[in-house]
Amino acid sequence: MAVSAKDILAERPVTASAPCRVDMGGTLDIASFFYPLAHLSPVTVNIAVNLRTTVRLTSYQPGCIKVSSNGFGSAEYALDRLPLDHHRLGLMFAVAAYFHLDGLHIQIDSASPPESALGGSSIAAVALIGAYQRLLAQTGRPPASREVIAFLAHAIEEITAGVPCGLQDQLAGVYGGVNAWHWKGVAGGKWFQKETLIPRVQHSALDKSILLAYCGIPHASKNINGRWVRQFLSGRFRREWTEIAECSKAFAHALKSMDWVSAAHWMNRETEIRTGLTPDVFDETGGLLVSAARRLQCGARFCGAGGGGCVWAIGPVQCIAELKDEWQSILKQTATGRLLEASTDAEGLRIQA
Repeated sequence: MAVSAKDILAERPVTASAPCRVDMGGTLDIASFFYPLAHLSPVTVNIAVNLRTTVRLTSYQPGCIKVSSNGFGSAEYALDRLPLDHHRLGLMFAVAAYFHLDGLHIQIDSASPPESALGGSSIAAVALIGAYQRLLAQTGRPPASREVIAFLAHAIEEITAGVPCGLQDQLAGVYGGVNAWHWKGVAGGKWFQKETLIPRVQHSALDKSILLAYCGIPHASKNINGRWVRQFLSGRFRREWTEIAECSKAFAHALKSMDWVSAAHWMNRETEIRTGLTPDVFDETGGLLVSAARRLQCGARFCGAGGGGCVWAIGPVQCIAELKDEWQSILKQTATGRLLEASTDAEGLRIQA
C-alpha cells in the first residue's frame, strides 16, 4: 500500500531551499521583449547568492493550507478557497492549489530582506515546488527535472501576477552559479540556452569584486516592469532597448573574462539608459550608492526592476574595498539600510527530507 503525503509529514517535515540572485539585463527574459528582439539574440546575466529562501512543509489541520513567512506574517484558508491574487502570499497559495494537497503548513524563511528585489518571491516558489516534489517522490511519483521546476514556478507566478514575468529568477534559484541566459523562445525549440560564465573554482575571486546593499525600503517591481512593458509594446524607446541588449551581452563577455573594469563600464551604461526610461528606478539612497560606485570606478545597478530594494556593484578588488567603506557611511544614514554579506552560491535548489 502506497504511503500518503500526510503520513510522511506526520513522521517528519520536508525542506527545500534556493538562492536569491543579483542580475544584469533583466526584463529581456520576458517574452514581450525577447521575441521582438530575437534578431539581437538577447541575453540576461545573473549571479546566485547565498541568501537562501528555505521552505518547510509540515502537517496541519485537514482541509486547510497555512502559509507563514518572515516579513509577511501568516494566513490560512480552506484548500478550495485559496486566494490566488491580491494577497501578499498569493503565489504560495497558487503553488499549493496546483499540487492540491490539504493539511499542510508551509513555512518560509528568507535570508534576504522582504521585497528586496533579489527575486525572493520567485525563489520561494522554486523552493516550495522543490519541497512538494520531494514529498510526492516519497509517495512513489517520479521527480521533476530542475528545468521543469523552473518553468512551473514561472508559469504560476505569471498567472498570479497578472503581468508578463521573466524566467531568469527561477533559473538562478534552480541552477545556482554565474550564468548567462540566451533567450531563444519556443520557436527556437527551447526557451533559453544556459552558458556558465564563471566556474565554481573561481567564485571566490568574483566574490571579492562584488558588493550588495539593501537600501532600506521595499521595491515595487510590478510598477516599473509594467511601465517598461507598456513603453516597449507601444513602440517607444526601441533604440534604448537595443542598446540595453548590447550592454548585457558585453557585460556577459566581460564577466566571463573576469574583466572587472569592462564589466563595470557596461553595467553603468545599462543603468544609465534605464534610469532615463524610469527615473524612479532608484530611491534617494540608491542614487547615492550608485554615485559613490561610479566615483570609485565601479559599476552599480539596481537589483531586479528596482524602485527600492537592493543595489549591487562590481569592480576591481581594491575599488570594491574602498566602495564598501563609502556604502557603509551612506547606509548608516538610513533606518534599515545595510550591507548584505553575500557570496556566490554554486548549488542552486537543495532538497532534503
